[in-house]
Amino acid sequence: MTSFSYILLIITMAAVAGVLFWGILTMARGGEYNVNWSNTIMRWRIILQALALVIFVLILLFSR
Repeated sequence: MTSFSYILLIITMAAVAGVLFWGILTMARGGEYNVNWSNTIMRWRIILQALALVIFVLILLFSR
């Protein structure tokens, strides 16, 4: 695999960490902001985690 795929995986994992951190801050903030955004943030985290997992599996499959 090229270094591009590893960089793409790192970017995706950083995005997951960023959304996770955003979700933690949202829960800590509480109130109306938490009510409005918590489900949306959770959906983005799940989508990004699935994307990172797919990229990881593809890297493993093609590196053989």
